[in-house]
Amino acid sequence: MRTLFRWIKRGFMLLLLTISGLLWLVFFSARPTATMDPAVLAGDGSALNYCELQILDNSGKRAIDIPKGNTPGCGYTRFPMPILSECTESLPEGAADIRGLWRGISGKVGHVERVEQCGERVVVTSSGIIHDMGPNATAGLTSNDTEGGVFFTLGDSQYCPRTSAGVKWEQGVLNFRLLGWGPVVVKRYLDGDNLVWEYADGSTTRMERLCSLPDVHKHPAPRGPRIKLF
Repeated sequence: MRTLFRWIKRGFMLLLLTISGLLWLVFFSARPTATMDPAVLAGDGSALNYCELQILDNSGKRAIDIPKGNTPGCGYTRFPMPILSECTESLPEGAADIRGLWRGISGKVGHVERVEQCGERVVVTSSGIIHDMGPNATAGLTSNDTEGGVFFTLGDSQYCPRTSAGVKWEQGVLNFRLLGWGPVVVKRYLDGDNLVWEYADGSTTRMERLCSLPDVHKHPAPRGPRIKLF
């Protein structure tokens, strides 16, 4: 009986340490150094025509020549400029061209996101977040960002969960794998003129193409429960 109690105690301590480690990793671990061009956040990405797409003819920069983008803090406050505007590397074999600005017409109706592609690199910008995945000049292949919603606050500091994913085209579908090697948590693919987005919460959103950003999305609405701890 005493041996059983000892093993239960050890198992409980191991579980507690695991949970504490995950909480530290998700909420308190240091964010990566921001290396993207400051002009991305300083500029106004809402003023662009997103139906005028860059010609990918390999005449300019490659994806690996451009610094990696990251979500600033728990989210940007104004829709940023594109990260890959100077990149003209052609898409890899098997990749569909899903570049542009998209708005949900079913599923998450009204959701708006910008998708950039260049070579094997993909950047998705939406709702305060910038997820940049693929070859770049300054960091790893996976995104290293936040979910965007503030979960809780401590004084004047905001805390939002960390996320990381990598992308790979598989049979015409852009699969987003957790940490780059884990299970598929997000899918994006073309269906006719629409972009389909399958999210980790089980939802499927069909999106139409837009040429200009709706005014309501210039400044993202605050997200998350924002629980005040102190």
